[in-house]
Amino acid sequence: MLKLGILGLSEGRSTMSAALQSSKYELKLACDLNTELCEHRAKEFDFHHFTTNYQDLLDDTKIDVIAIYTPDHLHAKHVKQALEAGKHVICTKPFIDDLSKAQELINLSEKTGKKIFVGQSSRFFEPAKRQHADFEAGQIGELITIEAHYHADHRWFLEKPWALESAFKWLYGGLSHPVDFIRWYLPDVEEVMGYGMISSNGKNAGLKNEDTMHFIFKAADGRIARVSGAYTGPIQPAQRDSGMTVILRGTEGASQADYHELRYAITDKTGEEKIVYWGDKVMKHYFRFEGQSHHAGEYQNYLEYFADCLESNQTAYPDVKEGVGTVALLMAMDKTLQTGLPVKVADILSAYNLSATELKS
Repeated sequence: MLKLGILGLSEGRSTMSAALQSSKYELKLACDLNTELCEHRAKEFDFHHFTTNYQDLLDDTKIDVIAIYTPDHLHAKHVKQALEAGKHVICTKPFIDDLSKAQELINLSEKTGKKIFVGQSSRFFEPAKRQHADFEAGQIGELITIEAHYHADHRWFLEKPWALESAFKWLYGGLSHPVDFIRWYLPDVEEVMGYGMISSNGKNAGLKNEDTMHFIFKAADGRIARVSGAYTGPIQPAQRDSGMTVILRGTEGASQADYHELRYAITDKTGEEKIVYWGDKVMKHYFRFEGQSHHAGEYQNYLEYFADCLESNQTAYPDVKEGVGTVALLMAMDKTLQTGLPVKVADILSAYNLSATELKS
């Protein structure tokens, strides 16, 4: 059983629940700078091993893995410290907020032999898992194109002071989920073009960056994909729409995974349509807290996937290199919003002395 430490107890709340219910981990110590939050989590989970000093996690020789859920701009520093302390790392998405530390972290992971796994949780939701398995089994033939979106009524975010700071971008937070779906099926995206805007709701609240975005991707082999995100207005009811959806269109069939609704549909190469819904028991695995605000089930899925990969000496994906590649794509998307021009991912990578070839695992 792996011994786990958790850094950051806001998003790390789901990871606490996941670890405490997993047979593959023992939660050893949790950390947050906010003493009040630590005390709140202690009562919530009846778990009382907390610290406000990250160094305590690093110095604990019994901890095998540190899971990091701190603000994006701190990820590189915290990951580096964990690797240097001899810990494997789980880091929430996006992996890092720019690429200036990417090569150093890749080299350090290789030097220490400690693994980095990016907690791209959407891959570990039941519809997405089923869709990927069917695709790998050839059920829809060769992939032609992929479409993904994340649309949500997050107007309540606009009431948070930090959401109105220049550093906050829905591009790196919310939209990184459907972008990861694109990368899962089309890892060699070479160019992106997109437009974005701040909605009237966002402008009235004082939002600094785009809350409504649409992008087109082109892969090296010529295939195209599209992604969209809209975050500060109402959405259609779930029976007609899904907050997050990924659609695969293949040469012999098509499939659709709807995230929050735990719904999956496929028309396979036989022409037969199948629709799968997961029941209350599975719902309770994923949605353990109020409404759908936290997703401890998918976190438990990826924690256990990482544990299995460590035990079998396999690479857990997204790994450090894939995580860096996704950040490069997000930075290219950010640049096209600013310039209104297509942006090549290779140009972003070369600015940091990285290349797509080197990032292939």
